[in-house]
Amino acid sequence: MPAEMEVRKMLVLFGSQTGTAQDAAERVGREAKRHRFQCKVEALDDYSVASLIHEPLVVFVCATTGQGDPPDNMKNFWRFIFRKNLPPSSLCQMDYAVLGLGDSSYPKFNFVAKKLHKRLLQLGGHPLTPVALGDDRHDLGPDAVIDPWLLDLWGKVLALHPLPPGLQIISPETILPPKFTFQFLEEEEEEGSTTCEEEQPLRDHPSELCPFASRMVSNRRVTSESHFQDVRLIEFDIAGSGFEYTAGDVVMIQPRNPPEEVQLFCRLLRLDPERRFVLRPTEPGSSLPAQLPQPCSVRHLVTHYLDITCVPRRSFFELLSHFSTDDLEREKLREFSSAQGQEDLYAYCNRPRRTTLEVLSDFPHTTCAIPCDYLFDLIPRIRPRAFSIASSMLVRPDRLEILLAVVQYKTFLSRPRRGLCSTWLASLDPQNGSVRVPLWVKKGGMKFPKDPETPVILIGPGTGVAPFRAAVQERVAQGKQGGEDLRPAPSPGEQGPRVGPGEASRQPHLPGRERQADAGGGVQCLGLRLPVGRRPLCSGSPGISPKHGTRGPLPGRDLVLNGPCGDPGGQWCSAPQKALCTCSEVPCFPSQGPTKAEWQGKQGGSDLIGAGKEEGRKE
Repeated sequence: MPAEMEVRKMLVLFGSQTGTAQDAAERVGREAKRHRFQCKVEALDDYSVASLIHEPLVVFVCATTGQGDPPDNMKNFWRFIFRKNLPPSSLCQMDYAVLGLGDSSYPKFNFVAKKLHKRLLQLGGHPLTPVALGDDRHDLGPDAVIDPWLLDLWGKVLALHPLPPGLQIISPETILPPKFTFQFLEEEEEEGSTTCEEEQPLRDHPSELCPFASRMVSNRRVTSESHFQDVRLIEFDIAGSGFEYTAGDVVMIQPRNPPEEVQLFCRLLRLDPERRFVLRPTEPGSSLPAQLPQPCSVRHLVTHYLDITCVPRRSFFELLSHFSTDDLEREKLREFSSAQGQEDLYAYCNRPRRTTLEVLSDFPHTTCAIPCDYLFDLIPRIRPRAFSIASSMLVRPDRLEILLAVVQYKTFLSRPRRGLCSTWLASLDPQNGSVRVPLWVKKGGMKFPKDPETPVILIGPGTGVAPFRAAVQERVAQGKQGGEDLRPAPSPGEQGPRVGPGEASRQPHLPGRERQADAGGGVQCLGLRLPVGRRPLCSGSPGISPKHGTRGPLPGRDLVLNGPCGDPGGQWCSAPQKALCTCSEVPCFPSQGPTKAEWQGKQGGSDLIGAGKEEGRKE
């Protein structure tokens, strides 16, 4: 133990879904280096968890996603750490701290961080500080918790591991080395390189590192041209991909930056987009970005990797201030990166959703002085977007469909805000030539009953329509195969005949009651007629307050679906055993339907009218 303490090692492990936890973890890593620690920052699933017993000092930064779920890049670690056969003294040599990032509007606020903290205690770990719970709903965001927590953390850490004699903490005025360095190729070297940036190595199963280049078959708008929300039904050909999915699963799509913004970025930084380079890590043992080819062109880097349309975080302004050659710009950048300037930063960046590219345009003297070696430290990578699959393999095994709401909304900035992935997908037209989209499939968090006899209550105002469309298709297909009484339910107010098992096979493959959204009424929910004449629960049923949403069943009655479907009467289901499936960001809507402002809300144009959500939940 003493020998390990002399090295002064620190390990920072993160679980991040949208990048917020990763950004916080990298901030801890930078401060550790300033405190003269040998520090490594890694995703939890990239770290060999069996080596954790040898780590003297570990900081865990964990986000909570979905309904108390761990992020994708810590799920393997999560399963391992909760194995029942782990000895209770496994981590008795480890000092640790846990920082959680979440959203207090969700019931299981920071559930992952709280549970991890308790589990590390059970395994013998020694907490340096109480678990810190960052809240995205706070006026200052997670930094309101992170700033004081870091001060407390370093006080405890330096008491246990004091600075070596003769060394001081590195000043914040001193810039740390970059993650990578660019080695640009000369013309003769470029001619000799044969790496193709569009080719990917063949693998057994498509994944983030090797997505399947799926051909887009159709891209059709399903809302009327007069409606404020553009919703697309997009169909992909997945023949030969090896995909297997069921209702509730999601498809991951890797977007790219628009060509005009790539060109503007290169012009601002005075980069030649056709110049090719290879990356070199500055620290031994560091890995290169797996998503980038070697060698790579500047155009490919900016188009496919650097997220120049994201809203920059505080760390962006802190690093950018080091490069500024203009006194006024440097002073403003330092103000935005200080704890006292967070309200001004929120008003400048977060509230109007100002992008990284727009910020670089606002600081031209600083931007043109940015060394390209720091691009990976300044700008995060483009993260894949998750969409609920809106089709069933039982109906068309070689096709995959998504319902996509094109994100576009106005702030006080002159240019409208647009979702990166939804805008890119909506711009693709397969009728003008072959269009390929990189994607892969993964299991979703929503589970439907395997027994087709189980009645299902589908609650999905807006975003829930996509997975429910897949579930309805699946049930209809199962009914055709088994001869059961399954078919789309009638529209509100339509009685509809009771059908027998023989008639079920004559029903259409796709849900027959899909409705286009209009300016006044939203999207018609997809209903499903259940066996023995049972009706699905419809929207707008009386007795449930829009203020409280569907928090529980009414006395003597069953839970109802309350959403933007405009059915004033509502229907009740008397089945003794039911499955409840919910998929929504919002608790409920009034029965008369929301206004346009309520649809868009402060989420900034979230796709709340019948499509899979483009952006993942905030951490």
